[in-house]
Amino acid sequence: MSNIDIMSVNAIRVLSADGVQKANSGHPGLPLGAAAMAYELWAKHMKHNPANPTWANRDRFVLSGGHGSMLLYSLLHLFGYGNLPVEELAQFRQEGSLTPGHPEYGHTIGVEATTGPLGAGMAMSVGMAMAETHLAAVFNKKGYPIVDHYTYVIGGDGCMMEGITSEAFSLAGTLGLSKLIVLYDSNKISIEGSTDIAFTEDVRKRFDAYGFQTLVVEDGNNLEEISAAIAAAKADTERPSMITVKTKIGHGSPREGMASAHGEPLGIDNVKALREKLGWPSHEEFYVPDEVYANYKAIAEENAKEEAVWNDLFEKYSKDYPEMRQLWDQYQNTDTANDLIDNEEFWAYADKPEATRNLSGQIINRIKNILPNFIGGSADLAPSTKTYMSDCGDYAKDSYAGRNLHFGVRELAMAGIGNGLALHGGLKPYVSTFFVFSDYVKPMARLSSLMGLPLTYVLTHDSIGVGEDGPTHEPIEQLAMLRSMPNFTVFRPADATETIAAWYYAITSKKTPTALVLSRQNLPQLAGSSKEALKGGYIVSDSKKAIPDAIIMASGSEVELGINAQAELEKEGIDVRVVSMPSMDLYEAQSDEYKEKVMPKSVRARVAVEAAADFGWGKYVGLDGTTVTMKGFGASAPANVLFKKFGFTTENVVKAVKSIL
Repeated sequence: MSNIDIMSVNAIRVLSADGVQKANSGHPGLPLGAAAMAYELWAKHMKHNPANPTWANRDRFVLSGGHGSMLLYSLLHLFGYGNLPVEELAQFRQEGSLTPGHPEYGHTIGVEATTGPLGAGMAMSVGMAMAETHLAAVFNKKGYPIVDHYTYVIGGDGCMMEGITSEAFSLAGTLGLSKLIVLYDSNKISIEGSTDIAFTEDVRKRFDAYGFQTLVVEDGNNLEEISAAIAAAKADTERPSMITVKTKIGHGSPREGMASAHGEPLGIDNVKALREKLGWPSHEEFYVPDEVYANYKAIAEENAKEEAVWNDLFEKYSKDYPEMRQLWDQYQNTDTANDLIDNEEFWAYADKPEATRNLSGQIINRIKNILPNFIGGSADLAPSTKTYMSDCGDYAKDSYAGRNLHFGVRELAMAGIGNGLALHGGLKPYVSTFFVFSDYVKPMARLSSLMGLPLTYVLTHDSIGVGEDGPTHEPIEQLAMLRSMPNFTVFRPADATETIAAWYYAITSKKTPTALVLSRQNLPQLAGSSKEALKGGYIVSDSKKAIPDAIIMASGSEVELGINAQAELEKEGIDVRVVSMPSMDLYEAQSDEYKEKVMPKSVRARVAVEAAADFGWGKYVGLDGTTVTMKGFGASAPANVLFKKFGFTTENVVKAVKSIL
């Protein structure tokens, strides 16, 4: 190892320790232990250009152990990523800084994914690697490897303990994602102490079973050994690779190898001792010698040549394959679907009762002909969720060009992988499962929201209408759960028009994920439904008076119930307006004037009807209103029996309206 390489590794350590100490908060242990592997990867193996951090064929890097964010920030600073001067390192974890406690995608240039929940980065890296293989299969021609890059991910013992990691890497091995390389920071320490108290398995054997090539670096500070392992990982073109790098948490500090190095500042005296142990030439905070900066700059400039070579190749490719260049541009264009708002064929439907999951399946098979980069699948439920695209092939180890993804029974990893597909760029992904299993999906859906990823979640079997499967499969509280999440649009359509509107919103969204919550049972086509569904709430069946006597609000299958109750109440001289509320999120985004037009504040007699928990309806029904909703879990019986049992009948809605007039 050259002296400049040693100094460059230690610069990562010193900057990381200083950042955590200055903030008096953070996790110094991982950056100190993993600095050598991170430097060797970024300096000698990874294809990236700080001058253009988003160029298409760069290698992707994910720090799954996001608590060690100072490792990533130090790398970005030292390599010269433009928006991260040393002053930002000194503002670690402070309000308004570009160095928040965990890496945040879209906030700091060079951060490829928001990480923090352990294991999440592992799943997202699988999605990125899948995206690379699919795009390569679509675009690459002989002599033109236009899409040809690796996905690297660093994570520690905590990431390996999380179940999402097992789910995701089991699939990665099955798919033979050979350009996925996992660096396992194995220091055998977690917050509570030695991992032996809860984690004694042989991780390498587990990855062997997944179908990974497994390699071991005995000395996590030996750059040559690390480099050889990465080279061996790249050389295997059949399997993903996992490199166990044996490290010491808090390397070089008096807390080396101790749990206390994990999640708290080292302390001023220990940072001083660290500098002395490393032979650092100054005790000045955030000091890095000029020769170290020069080394990083030289590496970055050399790496920039990779993009220049690719740009020349892509230019020649565009001339030789103009039709492929046109397709490439179509994949990158996020506005392609906007024109569908006036496309009659897109909005067409058969006027017959049909489950919204079936209607969604029909729309998916329209979209796949319009968006060639539309890709997705389900957690082993495509026949039930109706998410299979005909004539698009199955994505598999021997057919990466397929557009139908099979995630197996792995809902949590599926959502994380979906995030990775979206993060990679160039694809418009969707994922799917039963709505009740959104409980499994939720942590990664939350990351979709945080990162502003327009990933679509197709969630079917939306209520007690599931019927005979019983309460384990009947969602009650899940609508409230997803509706409560910021920057996440929940759409529960009542018929074909609203289902098409939901899909239109989903495929034109730029920064917001969407959940389509769809019925198992057939629903009628409503005469009053319209594209106004894109406003989230609208008048689906109006009152005779300008100001109605009462308002019935409903979503999904219960909108029909509201319309039926309206007709019965009219016979008794009670004038009711029915509002379809497919998306509270979109309704809340409308103007006050629009909302007053739909639901005048002067009308205090309001009833919300939904076969789910009433949580969230309070702001619409007010103090004088009421709800016809679920008060507990469901039961096992045919759907029509359950709707009657739990009060979802015309008679009961009529009774509810009368009770508040």
